Amino acid sequence: MSASPVTLPPLPYWDQTPDDLPAAIREIKAALRARIAASGRTVEQVFKVVEDGIRAEVEQTTAARRNGEPIWPVIDYADIAAGTVSAEQVAQLRRRGCLVVRGHFERDQALAWDREIVEYVESNDFFADYRGPGDDFFGSVGSKPEIYPIYWSPAQMQARQSDRMARVQAFLNRQWTYAADGVQWFDPDRDSLYPDRIRRRPPGTNSGGLGAHLDPGTLDLWMTRSSQKAFAHLFDGTVEQYDPWQAAHRTVGKQYPGSTMCSAFRTFQGWTALSDMDHDQGVLHTVPITGAMAYLMLRPLLPDVPDDDMCGVTVNQVFPVSEKWHPLLIDALTGIPDVKAGDSVWWHCDMIHSVAPVTDQQGWGNVIYIPAAPWCPRNEEYAAQVRDAFFTGSSPSDFPDEHYERTWANRFSPDDLNHTGRRGLGLDQGVR
Repeated sequence: MSASPVTLPPLPYWDQTPDDLPAAIREIKAALRARIAASGRTVEQVFKVVEDGIRAEVEQTTAARRNGEPIWPVIDYADIAAGTVSAEQVAQLRRRGCLVVRGHFERDQALAWDREIVEYVESNDFFADYRGPGDDFFGSVGSKPEIYPIYWSPAQMQARQSDRMARVQAFLNRQWTYAADGVQWFDPDRDSLYPDRIRRRPPGTNSGGLGAHLDPGTLDLWMTRSSQKAFAHLFDGTVEQYDPWQAAHRTVGKQYPGSTMCSAFRTFQGWTALSDMDHDQGVLHTVPITGAMAYLMLRPLLPDVPDDDMCGVTVNQVFPVSEKWHPLLIDALTGIPDVKAGDSVWWHCDMIHSVAPVTDQQGWGNVIYIPAAPWCPRNEEYAAQVRDAFFTGSSPSDFPDEHYERTWANRFSPDDLNHTGRRGLGLDQGVR
């Protein structure tokens, strides 16, 4: 006779931010430890499985970096458009969780967008009106400004709704398992047109960079019912079955509200280069290990972490990754290669990333932030708020209430939306 399946104790959950955070942290940590113990394994045993796998990846990454071998996968846009990306390239993308798309847009197009953004903000006296950073996070770079709280320029919207962007987003979305348990969790071929800001960093800049962090959530990753389902294998004794490319339950829950939250589900975060950037000029770094999230989620359960602490994770701040709690992961931070205007850069939504500091930057460092945020219940709900912001020229609700563009007559017009743009805002429901 086969053994009866073990019944694991249920987890408490808080689908709204708990009133007493320290008490909730103590309660969820005790419950997670008890659930793992009921599976017949200890937290230490489960964590060692994860740590051993991560350590091997870190050692391979750091050795390759010392030897001057490329870490970031690079795929030509032409191969994505033609469907000729090799199986080896796909395997490397799925292993590393990050990607540079060469020639995503024609170089002349990207440079033209860069000029048009300057004309857009200057024609509306943005620099005279600029009131300083609207949030604490990007304010830390010391820019004047570096991150422009601009969302509705023609250049940004043209890039978001372009066929070339849609093809790359669909390619990336399809790296995920988006249908499971009898549910299609998102539509890989329809993006929700998530609006974000731009960065323009001029030559000669001194920038403090951004510390290592990730953006899929904070305490909600352990505490909400949907996240507990999404990360169930980490907490039920089957950690070997954890799949960072599984979308089940990730597209229905929300992050806890906060100044750095993202209301949308993004398969990949990303940006499109509007200037050439060398790899040593204050660029993006990632820990190119897709399974690192398992390490981050289990690390607070070890006995050296105080019972009311999640390794520094709390609400209203990004999810920090630090030398104190995660030194193994920090060792693997690896910067992007040189990129040209028109290339795009992508990283899995759970991926640890940072921006290196720079002194006396050589050349411009200009990007439009555009992620892959496929159509799903969570993104459809946020799209209604995005539509309102678009029609009024307001800052989207995920971002500080700055609203510079409300009176700008030359912002992108609803009449200029194509079918992809209309679908991304929830205005058209039809097929591509």
